[in-house]
Amino acid sequence: MTITTSNLAVEATGVWKVFNEGQANEVTALQDVNLSVDTGEFISLIGPSGCGKSTLLRVIADLTEATRGEMKVAGHTPHEAREQQLYGMAFQQAALFEWRTVRRNVELPLELQGWDKDKRKDRAMELLDMVQLADFAEHRPWELSGGMQQRVAIARSLAVDPTILLMDEPFGALDEMTRERMQNELLRIRKETGKSIIFVTHSIPEAVYLSDRVVVMSPRPGRITDIVPVPLGDARDEDTREADEFFDAVTAVREALRGHVGGAGARAKVGEV
Repeated sequence: MTITTSNLAVEATGVWKVFNEGQANEVTALQDVNLSVDTGEFISLIGPSGCGKSTLLRVIADLTEATRGEMKVAGHTPHEAREQQLYGMAFQQAALFEWRTVRRNVELPLELQGWDKDKRKDRAMELLDMVQLADFAEHRPWELSGGMQQRVAIARSLAVDPTILLMDEPFGALDEMTRERMQNELLRIRKETGKSIIFVTHSIPEAVYLSDRVVVMSPRPGRITDIVPVPLGDARDEDTREADEFFDAVTAVREALRGHVGGAGARAKVGEV
C-alpha cells in the first residue's frame, strides 16, 4: 500500500470535543480549535490543568474522536494515520513491560507488525544507540533510572519511523536536572530524525527551550488563545537558557497565559499558523 503524506504534519479545523454530549454531565473539553503544524516543526501545547491539551493530542492520535470539525494528520484522518503508523506517541509514564528487556521493549511495535526477528533486533539496536542506551539493551526496565526509561520509551515510539512524534508531558515526573538533560536529548533526536513533534507541557521554560512555536490554550473549554513564536534558532544549548531572547519568549508565553495582549515581541495571531 502506498502511503501519501501532506506538507502539514497536523491540521485542525474547527475541532470540538464534547464528552457526554446531551447528558447532564456534558463537558466541553475543546472548542473551535484551529491549528496547522508544518512538517518538521516542534510545537508545544501549554495551558492550565484541564484545558484540553492532552485531549487535543488524543484526538490527533485517534485515541478519542472529535465531536465536530476536521482533524488531518499528515493529510489523513487520525484513524488512517494510526493504521498506517504515521505517528509515534510517548506518555508521562514510560509504560515499559518489566518482563521484557530494554531491546525487546523497543522491538514491540515491530513485532506487532510482523518484522523478521533479526531485522527488528537491528532496528532496536539502531534506536538504542541513538538514545545512547545500546549498552543497556539486555537490561530490564527496573534496572534503569527514570530518565533512561523515558529514553527507551522515545526509542520505542520511533521504531516504525513515524513522521510525527506526539508527546504528553514525557518529562513531567523527572527531577529538574534530569529533565533538562532529557530536553537536550530530545533536541538532538529531533535534529537527527527531522520529526515533527507536538509536545504537551505545563512548564513555560521547557516549552520555550524546545519549541519553534508555543500554542497557548485557555481554561476549559480549551481554545487556542495565542501562538508565540520562539526565535532561538536550531542550535540550542545551556547558554540558550541564559539568553535575553529566551527570557523574552518566556515572558511572552507567561503574558499570553495571563491573557495579556502584546507581550515581549511580535506574536502570531491565532490562525496565522
